[in-house]
Amino acid sequence: MLSKVVELAREAGRSVMEVYSRPFSVEYKEDSSPLTEADSASHRVIAAGLSAIAPGVPVISEEGESVPYAARREFERFWLVDPLDGTKEFIKRNGEFTVNIALIEDGAPVMGVVYAPAAGLMYYAEGDSTAFMEREGEAPVRIRSGFAGPGVRAVVSRSHPDARVEEFLKGYDVLERVEAGSSLKFCIVAEGRADLYPRFGETWEWDTAAGHAVAAGAGASVTLPDGSPLRYNKEGLKNPGFIAASAGLAVRPCKAAK
Repeated sequence: MLSKVVELAREAGRSVMEVYSRPFSVEYKEDSSPLTEADSASHRVIAAGLSAIAPGVPVISEEGESVPYAARREFERFWLVDPLDGTKEFIKRNGEFTVNIALIEDGAPVMGVVYAPAAGLMYYAEGDSTAFMEREGEAPVRIRSGFAGPGVRAVVSRSHPDARVEEFLKGYDVLERVEAGSSLKFCIVAEGRADLYPRFGETWEWDTAAGHAVAAGAGASVTLPDGSPLRYNKEGLKNPGFIAASAGLAVRPCKAAK
């Protein structure tokens, strides 16, 4: 099934790039987050594709209809989708946007696909032991996180600066900082280009699930700031903040986000 989801992400990426290649309009949702034609086009492709790949498995998508907790609390297995993660990066045309598809079982991501169509980069993982990166036209390469020390390389949000993140990073010897958009930050930790990705600002479950799966598949940890697991299908779909860290890096628990 993973190979089918990878191909579906590519198809959704093509729909995104069709919009990216021409002028497009931007609307704004009630929470002031941007929405483009590409978000909607990618959602339609993914929703139809997942229905064919796994009939009967529910889909929760950022651009889909809201599913009340009374109904989804019974979901033991479901798809969690962000058809276009990093819409702000898409609007800026910097290429740092992704298509995110994750499979959730019992509150944890067990499969994840992150596709950055402008960069021709595909990341995917299933389970907690293997993750792969695939460049357009090249064979897949297994990726693995790992902390070499003594200092850390940190990846932070390009479009969402946060004073709490800066305060948290003061507790580490930060040798290098990388700025990136969308779920690519998880993937940068997964492939070993960064050791630490703290995020204390607002995110939603569909923002993190696929990247979480890729990072975990590469051996990285993804936890709440206090060190407990980041779980999915919560009553509220907003995340309370999280820290992704390379295998072997001891993370200092904190109370940075609510």
